[in-house]
Amino acid sequence: MKVLSVLYSGGQTAINEPRLLGTIENKLGLTEWLQARGHELVVTDDKEGADSDFQKEIVDADVLITTPFHPAYVTREIISKAKNLKLCITAGVGSDHIDLNAAIERHITVAEVTGSNVVSVAEHVVMSILLLVRNFVPAHEMIERGDWQVSDIARNAYDLENKVVGTIGAGRIGYRVLQRLVPFNCKELLYYDYNELPADAAKAVGACRVASLECDVVTINCPLYESTRNLINRDTLKHFKKGAWLVNTARGAICDRNAVKEALESGQLNGYSGDVWDVQPAPRDHPLRTAKNPLGGGNGMVPHYSGTTLDAQKRYAEGAKDILERFLDGKAQEPQNVIVDGGAYITKTYGQR
Repeated sequence: MKVLSVLYSGGQTAINEPRLLGTIENKLGLTEWLQARGHELVVTDDKEGADSDFQKEIVDADVLITTPFHPAYVTREIISKAKNLKLCITAGVGSDHIDLNAAIERHITVAEVTGSNVVSVAEHVVMSILLLVRNFVPAHEMIERGDWQVSDIARNAYDLENKVVGTIGAGRIGYRVLQRLVPFNCKELLYYDYNELPADAAKAVGACRVASLECDVVTINCPLYESTRNLINRDTLKHFKKGAWLVNTARGAICDRNAVKEALESGQLNGYSGDVWDVQPAPRDHPLRTAKNPLGGGNGMVPHYSGTTLDAQKRYAEGAKDILERFLDGKAQEPQNVIVDGGAYITKTYGQR
């Protein structure tokens, strides 16, 4: 079989560091294993446009492996060209780069390595919250400039203690964020989710389910569906507490980029942080690269890497291999890893989301 993998180029860094498994140089560690089994592996980072390696190679590929960090966007048109495609694997978590409805119609299985990044992303969320609340980024930028005016930083620096923090989504990542916030003695921990947490889980973190988030800090930890696309828009931002901080490590398209930019510039948002973008890689002129609150509120945006630490890469490379091996050997997949199969969506229970 032909396995096509779209990964990102790590350059000399990846050559020097073989643990960077999610790169075209290290190929998720699959090369020798697949070749020993008599299968073909094609790896590329070229994914944009009709003349890209991705679009040329997908035509006769049986399996596609890609990551959320350099995603190959598998549209309905792409699926119509991929006559042999039977399995799409996300080496990581989040398969919104695939037209799932088109995959269902073609009975293509879509699977991802559920849980491979949950700790990594949850830690990044907490870091991002602290960066914003403590006004860290402007403080560091001041030091880089050679300046030293403490008042300019302290006027917008706060403690996380006694603040109200809410998560949109309380699944595997959102719940871990709540767990990690408990020691900070926040005034309240809230969650907004279509599912209620099990009573014992909610009690363990002291979290309350709410219908709206009047919070000092809002963190987004839900999947990207049509119902959550542009969930954070001009209207919803009007109902945020003025001066709130917003953290998004879920998917960039959950936020309307222009609405967030305007909210920062008007002071409705104090700061914005995260690592996900509505287009990846983000263009150089993307407004959220530089948008800031005029009073100095921070912008903590970084490339999409929260879920691709070296620890996470080991987990999602091993998980992608397991999914692929099960497919090649005709074995059933682990249920929590399957997004669509047999022409239908697979329902997730709490703890699998």
